[in-house]
Amino acid sequence: MGVTEDELAEFRDRARQWLTEHTGAPVPPEDVATAKRFQAALHDAGFAGITWPAEYGGQGLGQREQLAFNDVAKAFDLPVAIFVVGLGMCGPTLVDLGTDQQRSRYLRPLVRGEEIWCQLFSEPGAGSDVASLQTKAVRDGDEWVLDGQKVWTTVAHLADYGAVLARTNPDVPKHSGLTMFIVDMHAPGVTVRPLKDMTGRAPFNEVFFEGVRLPADSVIGEVNGGWSAAVTMLSHERVSIGAAVVRRSDPLAYSVLAATARDRGVQGDPVIRQQLAELYARQRALQLFTARLRQEAHAGIAPGARGSVAKLVGALNQAYAVEVAGSVAGTDAIAWEAKNSAAAERAVGMNQAPAAAIAGGTSEVQRNIIGERILGLPKEPSVDRDVPFRELKVGTQR
Repeated sequence: MGVTEDELAEFRDRARQWLTEHTGAPVPPEDVATAKRFQAALHDAGFAGITWPAEYGGQGLGQREQLAFNDVAKAFDLPVAIFVVGLGMCGPTLVDLGTDQQRSRYLRPLVRGEEIWCQLFSEPGAGSDVASLQTKAVRDGDEWVLDGQKVWTTVAHLADYGAVLARTNPDVPKHSGLTMFIVDMHAPGVTVRPLKDMTGRAPFNEVFFEGVRLPADSVIGEVNGGWSAAVTMLSHERVSIGAAVVRRSDPLAYSVLAATARDRGVQGDPVIRQQLAELYARQRALQLFTARLRQEAHAGIAPGARGSVAKLVGALNQAYAVEVAGSVAGTDAIAWEAKNSAAAERAVGMNQAPAAAIAGGTSEVQRNIIGERILGLPKEPSVDRDVPFRELKVGTQR
């Protein structure tokens, strides 16, 4: 029997009271200690890992509780950004594909914020075409030896562990010779270098692996079955990105931009009024769509390619929100007084927005996936699908 409406209301009220007591002003992203304390307290209060299995540190509850918490949480600033990759991508993949030993070892510390995770897929010569990656892992007795380079890796500079995709068989077609591993980001041979984006911040990194030793039990899924594991993780990633809660303090949220319009006295402008209405409808529609995906996932229906719909719409919504922010803020979107922190945060949000169409797979890739796997359109021609990887001239391999 599922949760009753009275139980759900009690859960929502309890979450609201706890968040009211334990959150306040936004926490700087570099304040890792505060973020870890908060995540541990959130878990101990029953509000982290809500749908994860209880035997691995989750709460063992359902999607209705998760959606109720999300609805309450959007009114607060939760310092949990550094855990998004681990909780939204790596953790769910371990739940799906990990061994009992891996789940027992990694999931509880992950959900309590004791350990931070990153995802290591993209390379300088393998972005949208991830399967052309060249980072390799070679078997050496009971271990694997990892060599190569990854790039655009979010929170790698803070991460304790990562899920890395590497080539383990270059003599088969590119999709067939990949394996996913758990890598200790503090192991000898791992070098992390932060990369700044146009906001001036450094949320992602390039990562180098030189002779990094991986134990045999670090494989996630099957050896040479990494593409299937990657598809599983990318599905979680795209739903996670698309389902990201638009908090009321987000500079590109409808509520914030509507308040800005009122403050500047332009809420009566018919064009701005129409833009704000459309933005609200877009953000709300995406929220409802991702809620449905999560409910179906809890019922055993995998989101599959529909995760790409959430990812694509999320990127389109971000681009439209930038347009609305420009209309609402006017000249304040270009220059502002030093004491105007809201304008500064809006500028950061506007500069970050284009990344939504790139991170986690470009919008062009998402459109291909939607066309082929949902609409049933013909696949684009591919001349290298059956060619052994070592014979290809792809990325930086020449």
